[in-house]
Amino acid sequence: MSEIPAKATGSEDSSGGARREAVDGLVSGDASSADAMWQSSPPGSLYDYVKVASFSIGPDGLVDQWSLRAEQIFGIPAGRALGMDPIEAFVDPDRRERGQRKMAEILDGREWTGVVPFRLPAGAADDRRDREGFAEVYVMPTRTEEGEKAAVCIVVDVRTLRTIETDLAASQAIFGQSPFGFLLIDPDLRVRRANQRFASIFGGTPDDHRGMGVHDYLPRGEAERVAATLRRVLETGDSITDMHVTGFVPGADERRHWSVNLYRVHSGSGRPIGVAWLGTDITARREAAREAAAARRNLALLNEAGARIGNSLDLETTARELLDVVVPGFCDLATVDLYQGLLAGDETPPGLADGSAEVRRVAFASAVSDAPFSGTGEPVKLGAVHHYAFNSPCADALRTGRPQKVQGEDGGLVQSTLAVPMVAHDTVVGLAQFARTKGSEPFGDRDHELAVELAARAAVCIDNARLYRREHERALILQRSLLPPGDPEASGLDIACRYLPGNVATGRPSEVGGDWFDVIELPGHRTALVVGDVMGRGLRAAVAMGELRTAVRTLAQLDLEPAEVLSQLDEIARGLGAPGGVQQATRAARRPREADLSEVYLATCVYAVYDSVTRRCTFANAGHLPPVLVEPGEPALMLDVPPGMPLGVGGEPFEEVEVELPEGALLALYTDGLVESRDHPLDEGLQAFVNALRDPSAPLEDVCDHVLNTLDTHHGEDDIALLMARVQGLPAESVGDWALPREPRSVGRAREYARAQLLDWDLEPLVDTTELLVSELVTNALRYGEGEIRLRLLLDRTLVCEVWDSGLVQPRRRRARDTDEGGRGLQLVGLLSAAWGSRRTPRGKTVWFELPLPGADTTLTDPAEALLSLF
Repeated sequence: MSEIPAKATGSEDSSGGARREAVDGLVSGDASSADAMWQSSPPGSLYDYVKVASFSIGPDGLVDQWSLRAEQIFGIPAGRALGMDPIEAFVDPDRRERGQRKMAEILDGREWTGVVPFRLPAGAADDRRDREGFAEVYVMPTRTEEGEKAAVCIVVDVRTLRTIETDLAASQAIFGQSPFGFLLIDPDLRVRRANQRFASIFGGTPDDHRGMGVHDYLPRGEAERVAATLRRVLETGDSITDMHVTGFVPGADERRHWSVNLYRVHSGSGRPIGVAWLGTDITARREAAREAAAARRNLALLNEAGARIGNSLDLETTARELLDVVVPGFCDLATVDLYQGLLAGDETPPGLADGSAEVRRVAFASAVSDAPFSGTGEPVKLGAVHHYAFNSPCADALRTGRPQKVQGEDGGLVQSTLAVPMVAHDTVVGLAQFARTKGSEPFGDRDHELAVELAARAAVCIDNARLYRREHERALILQRSLLPPGDPEASGLDIACRYLPGNVATGRPSEVGGDWFDVIELPGHRTALVVGDVMGRGLRAAVAMGELRTAVRTLAQLDLEPAEVLSQLDEIARGLGAPGGVQQATRAARRPREADLSEVYLATCVYAVYDSVTRRCTFANAGHLPPVLVEPGEPALMLDVPPGMPLGVGGEPFEEVEVELPEGALLALYTDGLVESRDHPLDEGLQAFVNALRDPSAPLEDVCDHVLNTLDTHHGEDDIALLMARVQGLPAESVGDWALPREPRSVGRAREYARAQLLDWDLEPLVDTTELLVSELVTNALRYGEGEIRLRLLLDRTLVCEVWDSGLVQPRRRRARDTDEGGRGLQLVGLLSAAWGSRRTPRGKTVWFELPLPGADTTLTDPAEALLSLF
């Protein structure tokens, strides 16, 4: 198939490519391709690349045929070469003798192959020191038609051969020693050559893979995709980089992944001869990338869980927040069951030792269906109370506190379920189930760990919600226990009140506050009205409120002026938050401006004392909102009571304001939760409250309801305390008031005044007792008091007797000895009265006693028996 003179082999126009195709066609058995040996085709064979030349020598030893390529190699045109001695044609003179001997041997009929030096044509040796080249000559003896000896010579430039040898050696080294799977695929998509690395993966020797196609290595779908890509590379010449191919290797069930690079391969003349396949196994790399992606996904899921779970202090809401995170990011179906006892408020979840205690389905989420899901049993509806069988995986998870993995449950819909106990502080509070349906990837070890972490986070939040609820309920119980039960009664006042914790007013869970109100009956048919608010929330605020309320009641019984009551409360408030208690309050009182506010509770408070006889009310304010007054026929107005500093700040005196309240007037005291919220400014809330008090003549209960309904949009998260009082002053006919001179006869007059007044009030059963006790009080006033004496009788729900004088010395009850002539008067007052006491007044003191009216549940004590008991 080499290029030979036409005389010996035919026309030089027949190309090697055409001959190769004809031979291939014959070998393959395709008869139609036999005609191709007579068809011309573009050059492209190996001979074109090697540039094989030929010439022939006749019987006379002279050149009689000279090819065009011989002209190119030796630089001698055919016209000059024909008829020349080939030795003389291109061998240097000093080497011709040896060449002539060789020529004689050739013409003698022997084949010869050797390297022959020749002179390079002009321009072929510009980069060489000499002009000598070497040609590898293959001489084949032949005979002419007459039978004479001749020869055909095939010539190749040695430089070209050496280049080919080097290229082949380099190609063989790269192909055979490559650490990657290397294939050469022909245009028919058959393996023409495979390297050892590829054979080591798929078995056999490299030669065993010759003629195989991609369908022999890959699954059908993948093979079709790869074959289409190979055809595209052959057609376009565009290379493919990092194409991922998936398949299996012989003897292994594990799916493998390869990264494949494809590029078209050309012959020396540029003709496409196939596709090179360079593949590397990336199974481990893909698995590592998959693990890294899973780790990133899990980390993102945990971050999302940290941000979304636990925003509510409600058990059911926290469970739903967990499912909002995991579905569908982690699983397709999920449920949360909590112990029924936990939801009922038990201190410790009452789970049975075998894990079969009652649980309630509090949350359910699905990315595929809204149908009920149990995970390991019959479907359970949301909100249903149920229990798990002893031998179920869920009961085992609850019993042991360890997660359980369940495969293929729930009628074939679910292929994998994780039953994860929700454990907080070593206590199981419930069970979370995460499920993946058919078609999703089953749970792995990493998923197992993530599920435990998510359930643990939710469990801690649920336990916190449980603890919060417990503390909240305790604070509410404490707070409500400290508030007046029902609607309190007061002399000369019609009272109505409302108290709403923040979670009731807003419908959202919140910490209990420190709001309180109180109605305290004082001697002389007077009433103290109190409304306060401890700043802060929670159980400690409720406790501080209770302490301040108790202190207010204690100070009120001392009958101090309102401003003095607040001053004493201020000192107490500064000691509430400190370990020192009273000592802290004492130090703060000595150093009021140096008190550490971080150690105290701040509170606001309005303290008012109403006298039903005079219908006058005295106010003192410690940083609280102003009272609102509605007089009959007049619009509501806020009283101008100096606000003062909150309790606990210290160092500032409190002012008093006295206001006369007409009959039927309405007085309202309240806390800021009623008028202030995040969405509405305080001034707007105050104005809305004032506008809601347009009809003071309506029943007080209706007025309270109207105010709360009207201000519903203004309710914030704070507690609400509302105290309303309508003035119903003591009638003038229910008051007896007399001035007595400072003389002994005043004792008898006092008895006469008392007797006459009681008879006028139809209280004859009280006459003897009242006369006796009035005598004792007036006598003490004459003996120990100063100035003018005043006797006052007040009739309302009880009978109150008061004796006034200008002395500052308070009476003190003592036990008289048998030999003492006096000292028994106050003992007698204590025995015969329902209550007695003394209080300071701006001009001295008042000693008083109180008797129940006839017909009351109390039994009147006989004065004679009382006198006898003293001796």
